[in-house]
Amino acid sequence: MPNTKTVTVPHLFGTDAAYQMPRPYDPSKPTCVLINSFTMTSDLYAAQYQNKDLLDAMNIVAIEPYGHGQTRTSTPTFTYWDTAIMVFQVLDALGIQGKIFALGTSQGGWIVVRMALLQPHRVAGIIPLGTSLDYESDRSRELGNFDCLGTLTQPIADLQSPTPTPDFVISEEFRKFPIFTGFGQDINSSAVEFWNKELMQNYSGDEGRLRLKECCINLRDRDGMHNRLPEVRCPVLWMHGDKDAAYSVQNAQEEIKLFVNAKEAKLQVVNGGQHYLSASHPDIRRSDNAYAFSPAPKPRW
Repeated sequence: MPNTKTVTVPHLFGTDAAYQMPRPYDPSKPTCVLINSFTMTSDLYAAQYQNKDLLDAMNIVAIEPYGHGQTRTSTPTFTYWDTAIMVFQVLDALGIQGKIFALGTSQGGWIVVRMALLQPHRVAGIIPLGTSLDYESDRSRELGNFDCLGTLTQPIADLQSPTPTPDFVISEEFRKFPIFTGFGQDINSSAVEFWNKELMQNYSGDEGRLRLKECCINLRDRDGMHNRLPEVRCPVLWMHGDKDAAYSVQNAQEEIKLFVNAKEAKLQVVNGGQHYLSASHPDIRRSDNAYAFSPAPKPRW
């Protein structure tokens, strides 16, 4: 069974939002919100829940986006913007006050940027991990980023059904994609077994099929963030593994330049880091030689 708790918030006509908070909230400490990647759950940050130094320094709360983990709502349609709004409502419901930091892996990076845009007075800084802020553009694919158009179009069609599908279970191919793309080919067998069970539990039956379909639509058809990034004013620390199989370092080097009005914008490339950087390198810290832009140079486009 999942380690999550749920809290009811009003967004999308009522949402039971799932979250993990390894220690009770301490208002004397800063708070960091963690947002997981595509089809993963808040257990993506299991290593952080065991890090005593981290927990002594700040409150940690991981919130599962719409379509993921145990978060549930009555409507089958949602976007990344909806998750960003819902996260703030969860913080309110939990009584978490003051500015927060927000860390997001892959699609979680898109969500934390949206958070900084929607409620800038509440966000002290954002930490995108292994992400991209473009839509599915030609530019994105030319830089070696994951091709959502070519990869997800047919699966989305396959997930359509005019009748209920009570026996649906996420396919082995769908399970392998986030596990091995995210953790890398060297992931140990026990971790593979854990995530296979998680994915099969979360995406089964008719409701599971519908959630999976919407998650895939959001990933393939997402709106790009480039023209909104100048409105991000808080500090940005983008961390990216050089072994990331989904999004390229070159893409990160170009996109960090778009935070032209951020108080600080830095890119730190982690040697050996995988797409799920918080899992492959759970103890990595910001380095003083993070690739910084101050003032930010203009990107090539």
